[in-house]
Amino acid sequence: MGGMIRPAPQRIARQKTSRHTRLTALIVACALLMQNLDSTIIATALPTMARAFDAAPVQMNVTLTSYLLSLAVFIPASGWMADRFGTRTVFRAAIAVFTVGSVLCGRADSLGFLVAARVLQGLGGAMMVPVGRLVLLRTAPKNELVAAMAWLSMPAMIGPVLGPPIGGLIVTYISWRWIFDINVPIGLLGIVLVSLFVEDVREPGAGKLDFRGLVLSGVGLSALLFGLETVGRGVVAPALSFGMIGAGVLSWVLYWLHARRHPRPLLDFTLAREPTFAVGAFAGSLFRIGIGAIPFLLPMMLQLGFGYSAAQSGAVTFASSAGALVMKPVAQRALRWFGFRDTLIWNGVLSAILLAVCASFRPTWPAAAIYAVLLVSGFFRSLQFTAYNTLAYSEIPRARMSAATSLYSTTQQLCQVVGISIGAATLGIAMHLNGHESPELGDFSVAFVAVAVVALFAAPLSTMMPRGAGDEVAGRIAPQRSQS
Repeated sequence: MGGMIRPAPQRIARQKTSRHTRLTALIVACALLMQNLDSTIIATALPTMARAFDAAPVQMNVTLTSYLLSLAVFIPASGWMADRFGTRTVFRAAIAVFTVGSVLCGRADSLGFLVAARVLQGLGGAMMVPVGRLVLLRTAPKNELVAAMAWLSMPAMIGPVLGPPIGGLIVTYISWRWIFDINVPIGLLGIVLVSLFVEDVREPGAGKLDFRGLVLSGVGLSALLFGLETVGRGVVAPALSFGMIGAGVLSWVLYWLHARRHPRPLLDFTLAREPTFAVGAFAGSLFRIGIGAIPFLLPMMLQLGFGYSAAQSGAVTFASSAGALVMKPVAQRALRWFGFRDTLIWNGVLSAILLAVCASFRPTWPAAAIYAVLLVSGFFRSLQFTAYNTLAYSEIPRARMSAATSLYSTTQQLCQVVGISIGAATLGIAMHLNGHESPELGDFSVAFVAVAVVALFAAPLSTMMPRGAGDEVAGRIAPQRSQS
């Protein structure tokens, strides 16, 4: 008889995360906590800060994009810096730079000064988060990677949970300048923990810094994002905006030609040949673009459209992050049960739909209903991010982990900038078409629908990878084959 091959029922593996992996993840999470706390607090405070600097509320998104742009420009060098000078040295210095930038932000007396201080913060964050993630990727076994990412994310999600209500209270009852000083004790604690527990790992053969690649990628990102940020918004002449977009595209073409010839480019696009990395980094980009607009759109809608104070707005927006925090303990089990492919497809569709539901928020909605939508959407959105973040590194060898971290982190931060820019641009276009001088609820609805459509496009791209992709890191045992 011929051998008939039948797949046996798939079994789900049970594993315990080692103490060392948990400790490393929690230390790295101090940096993520500081970054996330900072970004969510400032989003809640934007309308109040706009009045302090005599600027339009919509224009205040420059304080978010300037930080994220600085991250995107300097992140490409993070992998080389870690290999050359050691993970502990670079990680510790980055936390210090970010903390100093936070102190300067709190003392800003003009919007220009604040933007400059945010750029300094971005320089620290560009080294802080990617190098911290690199520490974890180099120490955690592959079969603990999902759990490691969950342990890394859980403390980091405390920032978005605490940020909106704390930021709202500080802005409403004290002063917006205090929101930046919160980073100081967290930064000092992070420096101490890194000094005590993080190994100073260096990879041999780092070579010379790809300075030409750094310049080309930096110019390309800066020009492209400046053009996207200003086009159609009346901030600068339209010719300048489109000229900057063209310059950015040209710089990236030149970088691509340069990277093809360089033996160790800062951003190695050949990593995209690995399907799991391509889906995690590039398909996930569309999802991140849609979600990246939320920190800008939601607090602004609640304060300008609903008439909420900063404190009231923060009390509502924290629900989304609280839902994300609840998901973290469930993420590993969900990925073991459903696998990466099915999770990214169907959970991505559901997350995009829940994002679109935010467009229908009105002051007449019961508060419980708004809380429920934000809580559930944060829950599923967190699972999607955990899946993307883990899948991207699942098949990357150790020797290329620094390059993968640099490229993935650059893409991640670029998407947040583009998300904010698309949200702000769509809001501005809706205001113009409706003849509104300041944004109204209908304008916010248009913006939310637009970014939800962008996020929705990510789900079909996950079909590019095989059904069993990432099973090893998810703790799934591949289907057994038996002959009869």
